[in-house]
Amino acid sequence: MTVASAAIAILLTLGAFSMSAAATFVYVSDADDATIDGYVMDSKTGALTSVGKADAGKTVMPMAVSPNKKFLYAVVRSQPMRVFSYAIDGKTGALTQKATAPLPDSMAYVSTDRSGRFLLTASYGGDKVAVSPIGPDGLVTAEAIQVLPTGRNAHSILADRTNRFVYSANLGANQVLQFAFDAKSGKLTPLDPPAVKPEPGHGPRHLAFSPDNKFLYVLNELSGHVTQYAIDNAKGTLTMIDSVPSVPPELGMKWGQPQAPAGAAPAPSAAASNPDEKPAIWAADLRLTPNGKFLYTTERNTNKIALFTVAPRTGKLSYVTNFATERQPRGINIDPSGRFLVASGEKSDRLSVYRIDQASGKLSEPARYPVGKGANWVEIVEVK
Repeated sequence: MTVASAAIAILLTLGAFSMSAAATFVYVSDADDATIDGYVMDSKTGALTSVGKADAGKTVMPMAVSPNKKFLYAVVRSQPMRVFSYAIDGKTGALTQKATAPLPDSMAYVSTDRSGRFLLTASYGGDKVAVSPIGPDGLVTAEAIQVLPTGRNAHSILADRTNRFVYSANLGANQVLQFAFDAKSGKLTPLDPPAVKPEPGHGPRHLAFSPDNKFLYVLNELSGHVTQYAIDNAKGTLTMIDSVPSVPPELGMKWGQPQAPAGAAPAPSAAASNPDEKPAIWAADLRLTPNGKFLYTTERNTNKIALFTVAPRTGKLSYVTNFATERQPRGINIDPSGRFLVASGEKSDRLSVYRIDQASGKLSEPARYPVGKGANWVEIVEVK
């Protein structure tokens, strides 16, 4: 069943959305199945109803939603390296592929600038970041207009909330690059200094900005620490404030090592082959609730989601606890209301949906839903 036909069937069963009602859609890329799963989320309960699958390419992984919520961009990490543009049906959630464009390498991360005019991508295996134009019609059809070399293993790239600065985490080089961003031309220009570095061995991976844009939080894949940086909103430069572990000592884990590039298949497990050896930390994703009160991270070898509280003025993190989740949790996301967290596992055939306690940030027992093989990236969009 196609996404479109399944969505129509769902609407006939549940009743069509009213013109004024908001609809929340969840999309999960299934790297091994070469598809994207689509769901409608019940805004009161968080329950997911499948609206079918959209065809993509083998090893479809990172995804991003356009700022106007009308398009989903999905990156394929198998040859030929490319990005698909899908139109999102605001009533049903159905995806319709509208365009494809080449990418300069296997890109581990994709985002848009805040205006939706440029697509930003980062290549883990290719040690580069790139900027591609997004047309006035919301589609990516042309090759990258700028490709910049980075340190080893560029793992993410994200524009700050002012759209004046862009940051890229480099895992292997153990640094976060900082750029000025020209929102008219899409050009990235390194700042002075061009990068900041945590202590050796951390391995910066994914990024998240505080709602007020005062702080950047960086999840380090190899240490599991979340590093907090203050953002100079005039210059764009970062200053390290704190680094807080997401993996408690009682789990008995050691710091990890950089993994081989995913290439044409998901990266192998970083779990130690010697049963007497301590398992290695292998952190993956982090997300802030929209109100900035709580931050969550994932660790793939223990199949856990960690919870942090965020201090109101200083933005400092305090580790609270962790929760069991799907096997090898690659991606998590939080719905726009901040009430539900969705988690995928690359080695699980289910998604977990948790209700977030609004006072403590703690996660409820999950409701679980079928998903495709190699599930990794989760995007959630609310369409009014």
